[in-house]
Amino acid sequence: MSMNRRELAGFLRRSRERLRPEEAGLPGGPRRRTPGLRREEVAQLAGMSVDYYVRMEQSRSPQPSVQTLAALTRALRLDADGRDHLYLLAGHRPPAGRHAGEHVRPGLLRLLDRLTDTPAQVIGDLGDVLAQNAMARALLGGVCTVSEHGRNLVWRWFTDPGARTPYPADEHDHYGRVHVADLRAAVARRPGDPAAARLVRRLGEASEEFRALWELHEVAVRRRSRMRLLHPLVGPVELDCEVLLAPEEDQRLVVFTPPPGSADVARLELLRVVGGEQFASADG
Repeated sequence: MSMNRRELAGFLRRSRERLRPEEAGLPGGPRRRTPGLRREEVAQLAGMSVDYYVRMEQSRSPQPSVQTLAALTRALRLDADGRDHLYLLAGHRPPAGRHAGEHVRPGLLRLLDRLTDTPAQVIGDLGDVLAQNAMARALLGGVCTVSEHGRNLVWRWFTDPGARTPYPADEHDHYGRVHVADLRAAVARRPGDPAAARLVRRLGEASEEFRALWELHEVAVRRRSRMRLLHPLVGPVELDCEVLLAPEEDQRLVVFTPPPGSADVARLELLRVVGGEQFASADG
């Protein structure tokens, strides 16, 4: 990643000017001519030389270290978004630690409940199915209550032959590469995360196919796609998959919709009416 000195200088200056001395634990005083903090005050709060900080605001500094950026984050009282922006402008990867984990926000759960005629589910960035609405369970099978890797889409794809049954055989290779490329992108965003490392290690031990695809080093975050599957109750269904990323990008809302005017609209409506008890036998 390259450093953007001009944008970094502007961001530091504006962040400094927006911060009131009282917010940083400094006396305000009636005779301040500078809006916000002075450069010397930021340098003092960050524990760095005034000359170095001045050069950063003048686009003349070398690339700051991550330790320097952490100190500036504290000095300027940046929130998580501001911190990540600072790191990116300085040419560094933002620090890990913003993962929501398995907790799905109440708003997302309410949204799932409102989508009564559209399959939708929340998936973690490592592939764990965290929540599904009734239509998603009828379409894809319920897997949210299965323990650990059992509800992980990547694990199921490479270790459970039944997970591939509904999908056309000539697309299995494609889906395998998509799963692995998306997982590799997620693992890169989680340096040092034991859950990510454990999943990759276990997949490598369980599947030769996974090991071969992992060695390709392909990276692609899944955002939208067209999916075909053969449902045991309503027959072949073709759906558009729209992936909405949460700000932290560790949870995704995936919505499945049929192409307008297609026969798949009627098939999805039939699925809503008859339910998917046979297909949801994996639930529990």
